[in-house]
Amino acid sequence: MKLTLIRKIIGVILLGAFSQFSMADNASSATEIAGIVASMNHFASDADKAKLMAISADDSLAGAVRAMATAVTNIAHAANAEGKAAMATLAANDQAPDRARALAGVIGNFNHMASADDKAKLTELFDL
Repeated sequence: MKLTLIRKIIGVILLGAFSQFSMADNASSATEIAGIVASMNHFASDADKAKLMAISADDSLAGAVRAMATAVTNIAHAANAEGKAAMATLAANDQAPDRARALAGVIGNFNHMASADDKAKLTELFDL
């Protein structure tokens, strides 16, 4: 029941956010998140967590970007259940931009570190 409610709330937030994903601040924040995910092992560093928390708290950014930052902040070897659910919702939404869907998929599947394929995908999509 709780997971269903969380998915609905996240879905509403994400639907309104997709059109904003490509705006400059959203794009640079998404690139920042992708860089952190591509380089982290097990969990984000304190400096990276500070960056992610700033992104999560920035109400001018798209909800999808903030949700990704929150999910990465909470990674401890893998995304927690709430983060996985949010990223699965985003990755499965056909209205989301390809970059957002790809990054959400990598975050949701994170297991100690991004795979070599996921790192290559992020490097290509986000010019890392």
